[in-house]
Formats: sequence, C-alpha cells, structure tokens
Amino acid sequence: MGRIRVLSDQVANQIAAGEVVDRPASVVKELLENALDAGAHRIRVEVEAGGRKLIRIADDGHGMNRDDALLAFERHATSKLRTADELLSISTLGFRGEALPSIASVARVALDTSIGEDGPGTHLDIAGGKIHHVDDAALPRGTTISVSDLFFNTPARRKFLRAESTELSHVTALVTHYALAHPEKHFELISATHTLVSAPPVTRPAERIYQIFGKDTLEQLLPVAAETQLDHAGLPEPPPWKRDPDEPSRKPGTVRVSGFYSKPELQKLNRNSIYIFVNKRLIRDRLLLHAIAEAYRNIIPPTSSPVVLLFLEMPPEEVDVNVHPAKTEVRFRQQSLIHDFVRDSLRNALIAARPAAGFMTALESSPAATPSLIPVPISRLPGAPQDLRPDMPPDREGGVVDTSEAETFHLTSRPLTPVPGKLPFGEREIATHIEQQTMREVAAALMEPPTNAAGHLGCSPDDIDRASSQQSAQAGAAQVEADQHVANLNHLGSLRPIGQLKESFILATGDEGLWIIDQHVAHERVLFENILRDRQVEKVQRQRLLMPLLVELKPWQMVIFAQIAHELEQNGFEVEPFGPQTLAVKAAPVGLEGAALERMLHQVIEQSEAPSEASLNEDLTSLRTRIAASIACHSAIKINTPLDPKRMEWLLLELAKTEHPTSCPHGRPIALLYSWKDIQRAFHRI
Repeated sequence: MGRIRVLSDQVANQIAAGEVVDRPASVVKELLENALDAGAHRIRVEVEAGGRKLIRIADDGHGMNRDDALLAFERHATSKLRTADELLSISTLGFRGEALPSIASVARVALDTSIGEDGPGTHLDIAGGKIHHVDDAALPRGTTISVSDLFFNTPARRKFLRAESTELSHVTALVTHYALAHPEKHFELISATHTLVSAPPVTRPAERIYQIFGKDTLEQLLPVAAETQLDHAGLPEPPPWKRDPDEPSRKPGTVRVSGFYSKPELQKLNRNSIYIFVNKRLIRDRLLLHAIAEAYRNIIPPTSSPVVLLFLEMPPEEVDVNVHPAKTEVRFRQQSLIHDFVRDSLRNALIAARPAAGFMTALESSPAATPSLIPVPISRLPGAPQDLRPDMPPDREGGVVDTSEAETFHLTSRPLTPVPGKLPFGEREIATHIEQQTMREVAAALMEPPTNAAGHLGCSPDDIDRASSQQSAQAGAAQVEADQHVANLNHLGSLRPIGQLKESFILATGDEGLWIIDQHVAHERVLFENILRDRQVEKVQRQRLLMPLLVELKPWQMVIFAQIAHELEQNGFEVEPFGPQTLAVKAAPVGLEGAALERMLHQVIEQSEAPSEASLNEDLTSLRTRIAASIACHSAIKINTPLDPKRMEWLLLELAKTEHPTSCPHGRPIALLYSWKDIQRAFHRI
C-alpha cells in the first residue's frame, strides 16, 4: 500500500479552517460578507466572551430554502460563481464556498433561515462538521447563524487565542470597517448586554464617521473625491476562437475614489489608521499604502502616517481578489495607473484644501502609535478592550500584546452622551439652530405616526432611536463641515503682521483670528518649492565661491557622493574630488555658504546612508526632494532674526503662493490659528 492518501472531508475542512478561521474576528468577517452578499439592510452581531463562547449574526437578507441551506455547508458550494471566467470579474465579497464548511468543522453551528415566502423556514444544527438536526421552522425572511464553542475540537488552536478583550477589539474593528463601507445599512454589535456599535443607516459617509468616531475625529478629516476614465480594459480580449460574436467588446470603465484624509497636524506612528476599501471590500495593499505616503511626502514627517478612509470603485474585472486565503489582499490589472491616480487625487485635495492647524489642537496633538481609530462608545467604556489603550505595544498581527490575561472584563451601562447647547439668549450658534430644527422635525414626525410593519399606527422605541441618531449625525456632520470651510490658509496673503515674538515667530491678524507663523519654516517652504520648480526647468541659480570649500568625508561617504553627484550638479553645486577623502566645492546654490553649506552636504549624504536609499536604483524624485529640502532648510531665515514689517509682508505673500503652506518639507507646522471663536470662549464671551 502506498504512503499517499486522500484526506477525508473532515480533515480537509479543518485544514481549510486554518487558512480562513484563525480567530473569532475571521468568523465574523466571513458571516458578515455572506449577509452583505445576501442583500441585507440590517445586520446584528452578538458576541460572548470575545467570540469564543458565541457569535450570532442575524440579517434580513433574501435567506435560503431547505436545499440551499444543506448545500451551503458542502465544500466549494456557492451561489456566486458558475464558470472559471467569472473568477476574472468577481463582484461579491465571498465566492469560494469554503467559509461555512470550514467554520462548521471547528465549532457548533446553528442556522435559521427563510426566504420569506409562504413556505416554512429551515433550522439546522451542525457540530464538528456533522449535521445533527434539520427541521422546518416558522421564521421571518433572512438568516440567523450562531457559532458557539469555537475550536472546541481543536484545543491547540483554542489555546492560541488571546484574551477576551483582545478578541473583542478585533471583532469591533471589523464591524466598524464594514459599517464605514456601507453607510446605507444598519449595523449593530452587542457584547453580552452592552452595545458597542450602533450605526443606523445614513445618507453620507461623513455622517457615518460622526456616528462611529464622533465629532473630534471628523473635525480632523477632509473629504476627497475624484474619478478618471480608463484608457483600456485591464483584461485582454479573448482569442478569436473563444470570442462570442454576439458579446460586445469590453469597455474600459471608470475608476472613482472617495473618502476622507487627515489634516497634516493629525499624525500616527503606524499605518493602523489607514483604511482602504476596493469595491467595498476592506484590503491591505502595499501599492495603495505607498501611494498615500507619496501624497503626504514633504507634508508630514517621513516616520509618521496620516489617517485615511479611502473607497475605490472600479469595474470588477480591473481587480483580482482571488490572491489571498482571507481575501485581504488584491492585485490590480493596471497597477501604475491606480497608484498614480490615488496619489494625485490626495495630493490635489491637500493643495486645494490648505487646512489651517488650530493653535489649541497643535498643543495637544502628537504622533501616536494607536492600534486604529477608536469608536466613541468603545473609548468611553471603563472595561474597554486592552487593544484600544494606546500605551500597549502592537503585536505582529496588528493588534496588541495583552499583558493582563487574567484581568476581569467589566461590563457597565453605556454612559449618556452629553448634548452641547445653551439658553436661547442673544446670538444663537449654527449647531444650536440645527439641533432645534432637528427636534422640531422629529416632533412633527411623531405627531403623524407612520404605519409599522404589522399594519398598526405608532412608532416603536427602536424607530425613534434610529431617527434621533440619524438626525444627530446629519446635524453634527453639517456643523463640522461648516467649520472646516472657514479654517484654511487661503487668506494668508491678506494677513496683517503686527510684530514678532522673540524675533522668531510672526504675529498676524485676519478675519479668522490671530495667526502665529514660524518664520524659519515658512521661508523654508517657500525656498523648497522654488528650488523644485527651478530644478524642473533647469534654471537653478548658483553662486561661485571666492575660494573652494574643502569638505572631508569618510570612504563610504565618498561612494554615496559618487552616486548622487549628478543630481547635486543639477541643483546648483559644482563639486569635484580633491584627494581620496576630500571634496572641493567651487559653486553652490544661492543662499548657501560657509558652515551651512558643509552641514548641508553632510546631511544629504548621511540621509542616503540606508542601503535601500543608497542603491543606484533610488527613486529620483525622492532624491531631488531630499536635496531641495536640505538646501531650503540651511538657506532659510533663521530664528532670532529681526524682520521689518515689509519683510514680514513679503514672506506672507510668498507663503500664500506655495502649494502646501501647511507645513515645512520636514513636516513641522508653519502657521497656527488661534480662532476668533476660541478667543471668545477663553474669555467666557460665549
């Protein structure tokens, strides 16, 4: 008898479960995607013990009949594919038919489903991949699936699960992601008796962000929207012998991007707050992460990352989602086009918005390595999951290392959300007016109660709560957007300088309030963009030195200099070797001389020390911007330098002409606004 055997279905399913199901959050992901593919409008997720004990997901989708319910737990049984060609244009979240049998092989599963017609529904019990009970049941339209005792028959896998709080945080993050991608649907997440996420349907993504993350997060985000027409289809036409003469030729289609990006003042030390959705599928893609980093190049420090919620929509055939077991990675047919489109869209949005950094916000903000954006209800919980505390180190899976396995997870009642407002004396703010208008609309709606699903007049408490949440999100998002429209740097040129602070910061006034401008980084931004512009047209201004400047280098630095010598020459330098470890600088860009010139050369060479940067294949754009930033930094007006009013006015006018007056090339803020509203509030005028 040979040594090779065909594995049983039970073993094969458990092996597949190792790829698809690694923790409770992956179970929730697969079941959530099934509910969304079924056309559900309301999805309720319940978990106990972080998902170890119970995961229950109920939806109001189209449901299944008895035969489909039984077939759904067979390997590679799916309603979403028929032929191999359909793999090239997948428009659903799930398609392999592996999730349900894999989950059922390592847990106890109960399924209740109905198509909502006159026929009965179906109840199904499965444990360890074996069907124990099937029966008819009177059920409403939709599907409810319960997964209990996860990994009960694979104790080794269960042992590697983390603490309940850690697993709960992963489930919470997952539900939050899909709620962001589908603002038109109702999502609920309940842990035991506590509601962690409650997101009724809204009309706009901004309202969904306000619902989940709150006002403070939305205030730091700005919208982006763009689209481009593809020149050609990503998939080639089939050969003539396989082509259907009646089938029309493939049209290129359109790529659209929408979402939100953070102001430069909001920075993270990791990429955990970058959410990317492709055709409403949450992914992690290096290509798009690189495009986002390039969009923020020379706007935030290279060691920091922004907060981005990005939604890409494109024809299904332009993206291959069948490249990862968990479907969290994709491959684009036209990678360069997608990369450049995302980069340019974000970059152009930053140029157009020119957001102003608030003085009070700048005092409190600093780059932080938080696991991700935190939903408001979670951040307020006394027994919040340990992942959501920023003082804990991240683990290799993107979560955190839980150092309190034995800590009790305390459940408390959800605190009431404070409602800002004031008595209607004197002037009334926009937010107060909107809230009062909202309350009048709700009251008017209650005066004429609608007919409920049972045919009776009246509103249920859930309906009232849903309407109140929707109105609150709409009003809050509108107020935040109104404030964002005012706080920008479009009026820098019209500011009136009133003096200097410590001969280092320019104080200026405008209609928005009091401005504080760092004179060094402001001039640095002006010079940086001028240098790049002159370099592009090869009109860099240089000055010859009366005596050559000798610069001593180490042997390895001489090697790096040889690699970047041509680009230095294009930026106004005339440098040649003067011995084995010495350079003779005969000319330099205007504004650089003496010790500043020597420091600049050392800085550029040392920044190219890393192997990835010192290679001959280094990105030319990165090298150019690094050289330009170093020249600008060493040539700019220094602190402790007195400026007369004319010089200050000139600097503000030149800064207003730049594309990114928000920050210097190294990511430091240039101008801070102490708004008129904040000044009034500080003096208790409002």
